[in-house]
Amino acid sequence: MTSDLLAPLDLAFWNMESDRHPMHLGALGVFSAHSPTAGAHAADLLAARAAAVPGLRMRIRDLWQPLAFGGAARETDPDFDPLNHVRLHAPTDDFHADAGRLMERPLERGRPPWEAHVLPGEDGVSFAVLFKFHHALADGLRALKLAAGVLDPVDLPERAPRATEPPRGLLSDVRRLPARMPGLFRDALSDVGRALDIGASLARSTLGMRPCAALTCAPSGTRRTAGVVLDIDDVHRVRKNAGGTVNDVLIAVVAGALRRWLEERGDGSEDAAPRALIPVSRRRPHSAQPQGNRLSGYLIRLPVDEPDPLGRLETVRTAMIRNKDAGPNRGAGAVALLADHVPAFGHRLGGPLVGQAARLWFDILVTSVPLPGFGLRLGGHQLTEVYPLAPLAPGQALAVAISTYRGRVHYGLVADAVAVPDLDRFAHAVSAEVETLLTVCDG
Repeated sequence: MTSDLLAPLDLAFWNMESDRHPMHLGALGVFSAHSPTAGAHAADLLAARAAAVPGLRMRIRDLWQPLAFGGAARETDPDFDPLNHVRLHAPTDDFHADAGRLMERPLERGRPPWEAHVLPGEDGVSFAVLFKFHHALADGLRALKLAAGVLDPVDLPERAPRATEPPRGLLSDVRRLPARMPGLFRDALSDVGRALDIGASLARSTLGMRPCAALTCAPSGTRRTAGVVLDIDDVHRVRKNAGGTVNDVLIAVVAGALRRWLEERGDGSEDAAPRALIPVSRRRPHSAQPQGNRLSGYLIRLPVDEPDPLGRLETVRTAMIRNKDAGPNRGAGAVALLADHVPAFGHRLGGPLVGQAARLWFDILVTSVPLPGFGLRLGGHQLTEVYPLAPLAPGQALAVAISTYRGRVHYGLVADAVAVPDLDRFAHAVSAEVETLLTVCDG
């Protein structure tokens, strides 16, 4: 049985979870169906293929040994049964309604923390699969790799193999400590300085700011999801005319949609100043990296109070340039890096408090999940839509995740169903904001 210790950020996600705030990522993929039995066939394939993916056999076990007291480790589950993780549901006419209810349910912690729910469409021409992965098991890139392991194989040009260092166990690391102590001491001093810098930036960013009331809620434990699809060519038209990056445009669309949504609700957008956390992956593609999360982030104020759509885009663009110049290891958005400075038992004791503190740090998560440019299939059935779904932090009402797939942008929206019963209205506001940007740019 193999095992590896959870990194500090993984451990934070593991201990932050509660019944009303499960810490799993999701992705709702919609596939074309060749027959009414396509969903059942897909469920059989997922179960058969999951058994051959090592990462899907990994459970998380709490540790109480002296050198890892209060920590946790991933280890191979000797009793792994894919039928405990892949479920076939009754036909439905609303994939998002079913996905919302399924996203409410925490993953079972005693076995590998992931699930795949197959939702046959009542129309007989489509089915959906909702993947759920605990954030302690994977970040967005890692979750994509795990999901790809159960989809149809894709023929790609071979890459030259990279040299990888064999994994080292805890005992061998301990044996190396005497020789490594001077370097570890220097690294520790550097880490402390970085932690103080991040903490100071966080204090400055939150000083005198109040959470956006419409995005703050008491926990209800309910979830609702929705999706929006845009044409990537429309996003490029805006970018070429108004400047900025594709990501700048997509974030500005969220700001404009929030403004529209707040005005329609009568909550008032003129006084709103929601802070958005923009996660930044520190994982290098195609390199040998440990499992779990390697994340930092940028923190920006969404210009909801700006009436001009191009003005909103320019504000987002300026804020993102400022964050990129500082780098992902500096600033209030990099507060996730502070997890590295908390001992394992501290994460266990403070996990619930960290979750509650998220509402003081940011109001809404806006994250981007990369997808391959080529088409994906399951049992020969083409993946036509894919909506990434982010976890909600305690006390927060809405999260936005974005993926680009085969020339289209997919916004995956997750909300507290009690606080945001009108999530479809927000989804419509996303589409309307893009149309407004196109009209302004073309005019």
